[in-house]
Amino acid sequence: MSLEDEAGDGGSLPAMRVCIVGASGKLGQYMVQHALDRSYQVVGVCREQSVGKLEGFKGRITVVPGATDDAEVIKKAVAECDAVLVVLVPRGVHGYSTGTAQAVLDYARPGARLVFSSGWHISFDGQDVYSWRLKALVKFGGWAGRVTRFADLNDQVEACRRVFASDTRWTLVRGSDLEEGESQGLPVWSRHVGDPILASNRTRRVDFALFMVEALKNDELVHEAPAIVGRQTPSALAHATSE
Repeated sequence: MSLEDEAGDGGSLPAMRVCIVGASGKLGQYMVQHALDRSYQVVGVCREQSVGKLEGFKGRITVVPGATDDAEVIKKAVAECDAVLVVLVPRGVHGYSTGTAQAVLDYARPGARLVFSSGWHISFDGQDVYSWRLKALVKFGGWAGRVTRFADLNDQVEACRRVFASDTRWTLVRGSDLEEGESQGLPVWSRHVGDPILASNRTRRVDFALFMVEALKNDELVHEAPAIVGRQTPSALAHATSE
C-alpha cells in the first residue's frame, strides 16, 4: 500500500506524518481513521498476517509489515515521522511490549511526539487508588496470561517504566474498560485512578483512539499519564455539573 504526499499547496506546511504501531487492531484502526480525517500522512505497522485487516485503507496509508517489537521494522517505519502512536500489547511472555516501546524510543526522530496506550493498571507516580475489583482482575488476568503464555502484564509495566524514564516527548494514555459504540466526543481525564471523575470506568474505543490522536498536538500532555473516561459517562457528567 502507498501514500501520496499530502503537502498542501500555496506554501502551506506539509501534513504531519504519523506512524501507528499496532495499526491493524481495533484501537489501531480507529486511530488510522482519526489521523486520515485530519489529513495526516499515515504509516501503519502490523504483523504480516494482519495486513489484510487494513485493506479498507488501501491507497491512503503506507503499511510496514512485521512484528512491532522488531527494531529494524520500527526503525524503517518511524524514520520520517513527526509523531508515533503506539498500542502497547503484552502479547506472549517474551517481552513484546518492552521490545516495542524500546524500539520506538530508540529510533523515533529527535523531538518526535510519542503517545503510548495502556490500561489503568499502570501507575506513573504511585498515587493511583485501585478498587478491589480492579486489583483482583489484574492479579487473576496476569496469572492466567502467564500460565497460558498468552500475555504478560509485567511486560507492559516494564515497557511503561522505560517510557517514563526516557527524555522523549512522551504521553501514556491509560484507558478504562472499553466498549464499542458511537463517539461520545473527546474523553475527559485525570492524573490518578480513583479520582471521582473516573468512577464510571467506561470509554468508547473510538474515543480512546480520538484522545490518542488529539494528544499529538496537546503539549500540556507531554510527560503526563492521563487516565481517561468517556465524556458522557455518569461520573464525567456529574463532575461537569459540580464545576
